[in-house]
Amino acid sequence: MDPESEATPCSYTDYRSGEAVEDLPATGEGATGVEAAVWDALYGVEDPEMPVSIVDLGLIYGLVVEDGHATVDMTLTYSGCPARDMLQDEIRETVADVDGVESVDLRLVWSPGWTIEMVTEQGRSDLREFGLSI
Repeated sequence: MDPESEATPCSYTDYRSGEAVEDLPATGEGATGVEAAVWDALYGVEDPEMPVSIVDLGLIYGLVVEDGHATVDMTLTYSGCPARDMLQDEIRETVADVDGVESVDLRLVWSPGWTIEMVTEQGRSDLREFGLSI
Protein backbone atom coordinates (compact mmCIF):
# COMPACT_ATOMS: atom_id res chain seq x y z
CA MET A 1 0.00 0.00 0.00
CA ASP A 2 1.30 3.44 -0.93
CA PRO A 3 0.87 5.70 2.16
CA GLU A 4 0.92 8.80 -0.08
CA SER A 5 -2.18 7.62 -1.94
CA GLU A 6 -4.03 7.39 1.35
CA ALA A 7 -2.91 10.81 2.61
CA THR A 8 -5.55 13.43 3.25
CA PRO A 9 -4.83 17.04 4.05
CA CYS A 10 -5.51 18.34 7.54
CA SER A 11 -8.69 20.39 7.51
CA TYR A 12 -7.12 22.94 9.90
CA THR A 13 -4.15 23.75 7.67
CA ASP A 14 -4.17 26.04 4.67
CA TYR A 15 -2.14 24.22 2.01
CA ARG A 16 -0.65 26.36 -0.76
CA SER A 17 2.28 25.78 -3.05
CA GLY A 18 5.25 28.02 -2.39
CA GLU A 19 7.58 29.76 -4.78
CA ALA A 20 9.72 27.73 -7.07
CA VAL A 21 13.00 26.73 -5.47
CA GLU A 22 14.95 28.48 -8.21
CA ASP A 23 13.51 31.80 -6.95
CA LEU A 24 15.15 31.23 -3.58
CA PRO A 25 17.01 32.24 -1.55
CA ALA A 26 15.33 35.61 -1.23
CA THR A 27 18.02 38.13 -0.36
CA GLY A 28 16.44 41.52 -0.86
CA GLU A 29 18.59 42.24 -3.87
CA GLY A 30 17.08 45.21 -5.65
CA ALA A 31 14.90 46.24 -2.72
CA THR A 32 14.52 49.95 -2.11
CA GLY A 33 13.21 52.24 0.60
CA VAL A 34 11.68 50.75 3.71
CA GLU A 35 11.82 47.27 2.22
CA ALA A 36 15.60 47.58 1.80
CA ALA A 37 15.88 48.78 5.40
CA VAL A 38 13.93 45.73 6.57
CA TRP A 39 16.22 43.42 4.59
CA ASP A 40 19.24 45.13 6.20
CA ALA A 41 17.71 44.54 9.63
CA LEU A 42 16.97 40.89 8.82
CA TYR A 43 20.60 40.36 7.85
CA GLY A 44 21.40 41.28 11.45
CA VAL A 45 19.32 38.42 12.86
CA GLU A 46 21.44 35.33 13.34
CA ASP A 47 20.42 31.74 13.76
CA PRO A 48 20.42 31.07 17.53
CA GLU A 49 22.64 27.99 17.10
CA MET A 50 25.31 29.45 14.83
CA PRO A 51 26.55 32.92 13.93
CA VAL A 52 24.99 33.06 10.48
CA SER A 53 22.36 35.49 9.25
CA ILE A 54 18.91 34.01 8.77
CA VAL A 55 18.86 35.62 5.33
CA ASP A 56 22.12 33.93 4.36
CA LEU A 57 20.79 30.63 5.70
CA GLY A 58 17.94 30.98 3.21
CA LEU A 59 15.23 31.04 5.86
CA ILE A 60 13.53 34.14 4.46
CA TYR A 61 11.33 33.29 1.50
CA GLY A 62 9.84 36.70 0.89
CA LEU A 63 9.25 40.19 2.17
CA VAL A 64 6.70 42.78 1.16
CA VAL A 65 6.23 46.19 2.76
CA GLU A 66 3.09 48.09 1.81
CA ASP A 67 1.74 51.15 3.56
CA GLY A 68 3.84 50.49 6.66
CA HIS A 69 2.78 46.85 6.95
CA ALA A 70 5.55 44.28 6.54
CA THR A 71 4.78 40.70 5.60
CA VAL A 72 7.66 38.26 6.03
CA ASP A 73 7.51 34.70 4.75
CA MET A 74 10.04 32.45 6.39
CA THR A 75 10.76 28.82 7.01
CA LEU A 76 12.88 26.86 9.44
CA THR A 77 15.53 24.27 8.74
CA TYR A 78 13.12 21.67 10.14
CA SER A 79 9.63 21.76 11.59
CA GLY A 80 10.75 20.74 15.08
CA CYS A 81 13.23 23.59 15.50
CA PRO A 82 13.45 24.25 19.26
CA ALA A 83 14.24 27.92 18.63
CA ARG A 84 11.08 28.44 16.60
CA ASP A 85 9.24 30.81 18.95
CA MET A 86 12.36 32.71 20.01
CA LEU A 87 13.46 33.24 16.42
CA GLN A 88 10.00 34.34 15.27
CA ASP A 89 9.76 36.82 18.17
CA GLU A 90 13.19 38.25 17.36
CA ILE A 91 12.27 38.67 13.69
CA ARG A 92 8.97 40.39 14.52
CA GLU A 93 10.73 42.77 16.92
CA THR A 94 13.57 43.47 14.50
CA VAL A 95 11.22 44.25 11.60
CA ALA A 96 8.91 46.35 13.80
CA ASP A 97 11.90 48.48 14.88
CA VAL A 98 12.61 49.61 11.30
CA ASP A 99 11.55 53.19 10.61
CA GLY A 100 8.51 53.16 8.36
CA VAL A 101 7.17 49.81 9.61
CA GLU A 102 4.00 50.07 11.65
CA SER A 103 2.94 46.42 11.77
CA VAL A 104 4.40 43.01 11.01
CA ASP A 105 2.89 39.77 9.81
CA LEU A 106 5.29 36.83 10.02
CA ARG A 107 4.13 33.79 8.10
CA LEU A 108 5.85 30.49 8.69
CA VAL A 109 5.79 28.49 5.45
CA TRP A 110 6.96 24.98 4.63
CA SER A 111 6.76 24.99 0.85
CA PRO A 112 9.17 24.65 -0.69
CA GLY A 113 10.97 22.78 2.03
CA TRP A 114 14.29 24.27 3.14
CA THR A 115 17.41 22.59 1.82
CA ILE A 116 21.11 23.34 2.14
CA GLU A 117 20.95 24.60 -1.45
CA MET A 118 19.15 27.71 -0.18
CA VAL A 119 22.19 28.91 1.77
CA THR A 120 23.83 31.89 0.07
CA GLU A 121 27.54 31.99 -0.75
CA GLN A 122 28.05 34.31 2.24
CA GLY A 123 26.15 31.84 4.41
CA ARG A 124 28.32 28.98 3.18
CA SER A 125 31.44 30.97 3.98
CA ASP A 126 30.12 31.82 7.46
CA LEU A 127 29.22 28.17 8.12
CA ARG A 128 32.71 27.03 7.08
CA GLU A 129 34.25 29.69 9.32
CA PHE A 130 32.05 28.37 12.14
CA GLY A 131 33.50 24.93 11.53
CA LEU A 132 30.75 23.24 9.58
CA SER A 133 31.49 21.46 6.35
CA ILE A 134 29.27 22.62 3.53
